[in-house]
Amino acid sequence: MKLGVLTSGGDAPGMNAAIRAVVRQADALGHEVYGIYRGYQGLLDGDMAPLATRSCANILQRGGTILRTARCPEFHQPERRADAAGRLKAVGIEALVIIGGDGSFRAAEALSREHGIACAGIPGTIDNDLPGTDRTLGFDTALNTAVEAIDRIRDTASSHGRLFLVEVMGRSSGILAVHTAIACGAEAVLYPESPDDTYEALVSQLHANWIRGKRSSIVVVAEGDGVGNAMAVGARLEGDYGLDLRVVVLGHIQRGGSPSALDRIWGSRWGSEAVLRLARGERDFYLGEVAGAMAAQPISRVLDPHPVPAKDLGALVSVLAR
Repeated sequence: MKLGVLTSGGDAPGMNAAIRAVVRQADALGHEVYGIYRGYQGLLDGDMAPLATRSCANILQRGGTILRTARCPEFHQPERRADAAGRLKAVGIEALVIIGGDGSFRAAEALSREHGIACAGIPGTIDNDLPGTDRTLGFDTALNTAVEAIDRIRDTASSHGRLFLVEVMGRSSGILAVHTAIACGAEAVLYPESPDDTYEALVSQLHANWIRGKRSSIVVVAEGDGVGNAMAVGARLEGDYGLDLRVVVLGHIQRGGSPSALDRIWGSRWGSEAVLRLARGERDFYLGEVAGAMAAQPISRVLDPHPVPAKDLGALVSVLAR
């Protein structure tokens, strides 16, 4: 059997661990793997080549993706997906392993449904926003990167008695923001799904903190928050109350860096499991983790509503900030 493997969308720590596992598990079973470079764009361009097992040496600890990645709006067009299926069939690739997030899996679902390409998904996104899995590759690393950065910011905030607004990634999901806020002891968090996601609620929280004697505060802001990004919220607070504050946008440092042990382990497990299942004739699924155990979902589940932060987590941030 010939397999193709690609990474698509935003890069996430742990993708290389998954690539390595796909190649080496396939080699152990006597199958051949083609690496497809630059995601779906590379598939459309025919940018692919065989991946030998030794080509994956010393990549486990590396961030990013050795296969590189790209956004590919063209793949939304049915005729371009037909071109992609034709390229796979011409090379003799019978199944495709896709390492990516929501958009990558939606593209895989369409490719499978329209052209019968067997697809296996490995969740790779720091946003941790896919249905049917408690974990995605890169989330643990990005969370720890954000927490480490905010721990450093906290030292300066305390020294100067200052408010810091720290923006984290997550697109339209607040999962990364809420977990970051709890882990770093933030005084407040703004995220899209919050029932109290209002400017007035933030002001009330900061005022209550001041009354309790807090002279410095950290507010974590999700980049897709409904109130606005951290820069917009900071400008409004300065204009309304003249607060001495600083804004830090962590940005893409959350994507890079050596993956955590958990992201390496799950990348390795999912990469191996994807090949084993495809070799058994299974198709059109993506892998995940539910309550600590390996899980598989039909790839069509990517069309379901996406998970949101548990309701108690946002409230917990305020309780713990007393």
